[in-house]
Amino acid sequence: MDRQHSFDRQVDVQDHVHYIVAFFVLVIGTVGVTGNALVMYAFFCNKKLRTPPNFFIMNLAVSDFLMAITQSPIFFVNSLYKGWIFGETGCKMYAFCGALFGITSMINLLAISMDRYIVITKPLQALQWTSKRRTCFIICLVWLYSLAWSLAPLLGWSSYIPEGLMTSCTWDYVTSTPANKSYTLMLCCFVFFIPLGIISYCYLCMFLATRHASREVEKLGSQVRRSTLIQQQTIKTEWKLAKIAFVVIIVFVLSWSPYACVTLIAWAGYASVLNPYSKAVPAVIAKASAIYNPFIYAIIHSKYRDTLAEKVPCLHFLAQAPRRDPMSASHSQSSFRDSVLRRQSTVSKNKFLPISSSLSTMDTQVWSDVELDPMDQSPCLRSSYSLGALKGKDQSQGKRQQ
Repeated sequence: MDRQHSFDRQVDVQDHVHYIVAFFVLVIGTVGVTGNALVMYAFFCNKKLRTPPNFFIMNLAVSDFLMAITQSPIFFVNSLYKGWIFGETGCKMYAFCGALFGITSMINLLAISMDRYIVITKPLQALQWTSKRRTCFIICLVWLYSLAWSLAPLLGWSSYIPEGLMTSCTWDYVTSTPANKSYTLMLCCFVFFIPLGIISYCYLCMFLATRHASREVEKLGSQVRRSTLIQQQTIKTEWKLAKIAFVVIIVFVLSWSPYACVTLIAWAGYASVLNPYSKAVPAVIAKASAIYNPFIYAIIHSKYRDTLAEKVPCLHFLAQAPRRDPMSASHSQSSFRDSVLRRQSTVSKNKFLPISSSLSTMDTQVWSDVELDPMDQSPCLRSSYSLGALKGKDQSQGKRQQ
């Protein structure tokens, strides 16, 4: 009887509070659905975007899109009616979808950071490891992991009930029972704190590896001619990586830490100090995470911007202005290739064929990577190949002198 009453109960707050929440939920839903739909549209329109790293971005857009479209309309209607109106079954389905798509988005962020960590810090292993099949397999694991945590309250480990202003539903972190407390603690650890620690560690290692590669290129730059482009590209991508890593971690923490703190306060036995506002506001902030990721992972991506500018008439302003003269860049690249080929020819005549063959392969990879979008290729991967090529040149020159 008490349980049924909880679905019909309304919180004694002023009406304008519900309307303010409804306004923000409407904005979050509109921006989240539109932004993630544009990301998915660009992905399907441009075949060049269908690379393994972009599969993770696409999966993130799908989970955020489903999060926005399943949560915001129901949350908005309930706020207008100032209470939960869809019954117990509706509450369970609403909370299940919110948990499934929210956890999927967070674990997908973890998968993205680990994928970038492998590519940047271990480029040679990444060449053998990265493939569309493995990426799809990892994405399936992300969904299965999230599904397990979302199904648990439906199977008896905790439960789904209305929360905050009684206009949305989530798992029961307020009632102090062994099942509820254990589920809350495990969920916070394995869905928030541990993934956050791994993400922070991965991005820290990526930044340190990129900075180290940049310094190595600078040291070799004084010994090898025409290495300015490689140095500039490495430094540029280093700063881009640093900024993206900073934004990713900050947004991740800001979106979900208030909600995690509220649940841990209730878990510690201080649920009585939480009022409806302190439980409703963190829920709204957490649901707003669906609108940030499209901008962080896709809108700043030059190929996504160019695709949207081409396919969507009202988004022409997203088109990226050319930064340099392609003719001069092509001439610089071709002259460098000619210089490398001449060096290889000289080395081959001196019977150092294995070294020259390795040099040719690496230089080709260097320039093919430099010409691609920096978001598609790892800066440290380029730096690693660059360092290998430059060191190969030094070795060949030393052997010729001997």
